Amino acid sequence: MAGHFITFEGVEGCGKSTQVKMIHNWFLRQHRQVVMIREPGDTAIGDKLREILLDPELKEMTPVTEALLYSASRAQLINETIKPALESGHTVLCDRFLDSSLAYQSYGRGLDFQTVLSINEWAMDGIMPDLTFLFRISAELGLGRTVERNRDRLEQESLDFHRMVEAGYEDLAVKYAERFVLIDGRDPIDRIHQQVIDAVRKLF
Repeated sequence: MAGHFITFEGVEGCGKSTQVKMIHNWFLRQHRQVVMIREPGDTAIGDKLREILLDPELKEMTPVTEALLYSASRAQLINETIKPALESGHTVLCDRFLDSSLAYQSYGRGLDFQTVLSINEWAMDGIMPDLTFLFRISAELGLGRTVERNRDRLEQESLDFHRMVEAGYEDLAVKYAERFVLIDGRDPIDRIHQQVIDAVRKLF
């Protein structure tokens, strides 16, 4: 692919979404071609799936259903947006991607790791991130940051669930160390932004 694919990961409230927007603005100031997206969603189909996946009323959703819906949204986003943008030489910034499915549905829900990986590899059609930022904070701190907003279905899960997700991300950072950049999510926002800029410059 002519472009670069950068993903942003972490537990709820880790600050990744803020950093995606900040580095997106930095790319624009550099007059670079850049696309900013989030998962699940950012296609007509994906947005409908997002409503279902995050609806706090749908507590009966099974882990398998959840995993398949996330991969379906991802497949649509790959086809409609990510692959065409990369083929055109754009940088794609994605708020959550494969590692979220592995952390939440495998480590958090207890689904078989290889199964979750396989259905997502099928959905991703050969597309993998060039660089993945993991914003590291404790599950307790992250959930504390979400108190003042209406929590979605996943944010309403137990602390034990979010601790398993946190541990999952740590394992993934070791397993895929060649593309992971670890960021202390407790640092000031501007300091984190500078670390992201430094890592992006190395990629280019």
